[in-house]
Amino acid sequence: MKIQIINGPNLNLLGVREPSIYGNTSIEDYIKELKSIYSIIEIDYYQSNVEGEIINKLHEVGFSFDGIVLNAGGYTHTSVAIADAIAAIKTPVVEVHISNIYAREEYRHVSLTGKNCKGVLTGFGMKGYRLAVESLLINP
Repeated sequence: MKIQIINGPNLNLLGVREPSIYGNTSIEDYIKELKSIYSIIEIDYYQSNVEGEIINKLHEVGFSFDGIVLNAGGYTHTSVAIADAIAAIKTPVVEVHISNIYAREEYRHVSLTGKNCKGVLTGFGMKGYRLAVESLLINP
């Protein structure tokens, strides 16, 4: 099984960016932990601050991988193009948000991308990525 994790803008700063919201763990350390927990599956990680690059990655893996875990960051609330890319591919996508988007600013309460995803996890911290992987394993 192959799962692609895709993170959007500013998520490369996890561990140092607003630790009161996002925690102290770097994404690199967390991905290493996920890979050790799920050593029988292939987990690839990609991060970009650029909307078009995220769309390109969705197109690249969206017909060959078994699942995609996507945290589109701020693009969640603004990107019709990423939402359309999710709708255009065959690979199931699970949307993840580290913070509870419904407990934050009102503009974050709307996910343009979520309607095209298999499911949405919000507010479970970094554990949301693990829950997303689990959901893809249980019900691909």
